[in-house]
Amino acid sequence: MRTYQIARIPGDGIGNDVIDVGTKVLEVLQELRGDLRLEFETFPWSCGYYLEHGRMMPEDGIQRLAAFDAIYLGAVGFPALVPDHVSLWGLLLPLRKEFDLFVNMRPCKLLPGMAGILRDKGVGDIDFVVLRENTEGAYAGVGGRVHVGEPSEVAIQSIVFTRHSVERIMRYGFDLARREGRKKVTSVTKSNSMQHSQVFWDEVFRQVSADFPEIESDQVHVDAMAARMVRNPETLDVVVASNLFGDILTDLAGALQGSLGVAPSANLNPQRKVPGFFEPVHGSAPDIHGKGIANPIAAIWAGSMMLDHLGEREAAAQIVAAIEAVTAEGHTLTPDLGGTATTWEVGHAVSEKLSAAVGAR
Repeated sequence: MRTYQIARIPGDGIGNDVIDVGTKVLEVLQELRGDLRLEFETFPWSCGYYLEHGRMMPEDGIQRLAAFDAIYLGAVGFPALVPDHVSLWGLLLPLRKEFDLFVNMRPCKLLPGMAGILRDKGVGDIDFVVLRENTEGAYAGVGGRVHVGEPSEVAIQSIVFTRHSVERIMRYGFDLARREGRKKVTSVTKSNSMQHSQVFWDEVFRQVSADFPEIESDQVHVDAMAARMVRNPETLDVVVASNLFGDILTDLAGALQGSLGVAPSANLNPQRKVPGFFEPVHGSAPDIHGKGIANPIAAIWAGSMMLDHLGEREAAAQIVAAIEAVTAEGHTLTPDLGGTATTWEVGHAVSEKLSAAVGAR
């Protein structure tokens, strides 16, 4: 039996609700299959932890997590109590940087049965993946403030691109397209106004794309990309973007799917020498924590992405198929998707679909 050590960090707000459901779905799957085992250890690192200890995780948090195969993360943030930049830089960004998780992968797919928000686009029109460079760009953390509190106060936040990091995320995009049979890689840029960093980004993209002549490539300015995602999402396949552009566009992508409650993400290093972390992108929404209305699909789907990264591709596909079976029926959906089901009822429905499909093999 293949055994994997998984660190669970439910985090704040509805992160606790959805990771609880996602864990139960993963446990159902492993019982049904019998050929893999996920051993979970839960860590309470969150804004609540910060209020008690003055930090988002212990000083040796990174070292402790390094022993795991993967990290299953709920959501981090409670802005009424802890500023978002404190929670983000206290947990998520250190994980990305210390483990060099340079790939942030966010699939955008309109699930069966979902109407979406675009009046003339249906299932099949919206099916692409966005890859964010996850360690540099505007989130490199380079900058500072001087003359603080004075009329002459200055704040500087520098964008950092290195050829190494830009090239490797682009190559990952082309490799992903080749591996999954996707036909095109689109680069998001803003080189008409950012004549240094974004012109450099474009140059590297052209150089990398030349090594993949069988895959179509194009470059789109970020503002035009926002319009294209709404007007012609069917023209997108694999999208590669810098950290900031990818962050903004993937929230739009979540809306195209019908709800951010559906959108999962993976933060990973393809070499798999360090644990990646896998999470929904919807945020912690503390105001609805425990009310049973949070959509667990993104967290369940993130669990599938975790299995895929661990090499369990068949098991990962089984979870996605179960999710799609639930949405196709349309009977068990949370309020964000127009239904009345609870968080836990959706999780139970996905587990039942897994039992019917996997158990009948």
